[in-house]
Amino acid sequence: MIKENKLHYYKELDGIRAIAALMVMFYHFFQHLSSDNFLFNVFKKISLVGQTGVSLFFVLSGFLITRILLFNKTSDKFFSTFYIRRALRIFPLYYLFLILFYYVAPLIVDLPKSSLNTQFYYWIYLQNFANTFNWESYGPPHFWSLAVEEHFYLFWPLIIYYFDNKKVVLTILLLLVIALLTRFYLNSQSIEVFYFTFSRIDELVFGALLALMEQKNLLLSKYAKRYFILFIISSIPAILLWILFNGTSNSVVQVIKFPFLAINYFALVAFVISISKQNIITKILTTRFFSYTGKISYGLYVYHPLCFLILTFKFHTGNYFITFLMAFIVTYLIASISYYGFESKFLKLKSRFSS
Repeated sequence: MIKENKLHYYKELDGIRAIAALMVMFYHFFQHLSSDNFLFNVFKKISLVGQTGVSLFFVLSGFLITRILLFNKTSDKFFSTFYIRRALRIFPLYYLFLILFYYVAPLIVDLPKSSLNTQFYYWIYLQNFANTFNWESYGPPHFWSLAVEEHFYLFWPLIIYYFDNKKVVLTILLLLVIALLTRFYLNSQSIEVFYFTFSRIDELVFGALLALMEQKNLLLSKYAKRYFILFIISSIPAILLWILFNGTSNSVVQVIKFPFLAINYFALVAFVISISKQNIITKILTTRFFSYTGKISYGLYVYHPLCFLILTFKFHTGNYFITFLMAFIVTYLIASISYYGFESKFLKLKSRFSS
């Protein structure tokens, strides 16, 4: 990554972000539904792959955040700029949705009313701890991943600022080991490994490793072929684990599956960055649909389970595929209104805090 006055913007990564959001949405639509229809069950089976969209989000976030931190490392306002800009992007929609979820949604659909005691962990980004250790809590189930990312944002700037790149790499290796050991220990205690920050941190630091590679000019087009090969090779164990052990809660798989996913999506993001701008893949990823979906992806992720719940149980047409189409259209509409009518007001303020 050549140091310039402005960090290079990869438009194609909006497309990757869009794919990650669509994967999660696809998974969540089918997750709690059942039908005797053969085609429906085929789609439901395929939708399980969408659960790994969160892993893709983590790898992508690790890359984008780390490259921003590396680029601004010499800034006099390194910490304040980063944290204020992150807060303006994340907090407004996050807390708006919590208000809607706790105090508006129960008036529309059959959601239980909750006390502040059960809401508490969601207001302070500790819901994934509560999910892991069975602390009494209640809130949007999918918000666990936002807590993981927020924890990463809290400590990772300290690592980047105070360590040179060699020590950052050593820290990444250490965190990979910590993640593996954490999953092994939690699994041995019959504790869920899916939600906990330090059992999912390896996916984020694989993304961070990509940013260091970019800085060393290792994501150029001449390396594209090797990343594509790595993506294909790493897809094989991921697919085999999914086919053979999906739904079995196999203890070994719970420990080892996340590094496979991390490497797979690490290779995918590296390949997309390194391929030629004229490649058909980048043309697809930069089409208006994927670019727009990437732009509003945060809103799509936040709103979609509630939109699906309302459409599925309040306005179900009797045909799941028509309901599916309606649910996605409504979610896009809500996310668009949220982005342009609410989120953008705060995003404009970010320009006041640029390095």
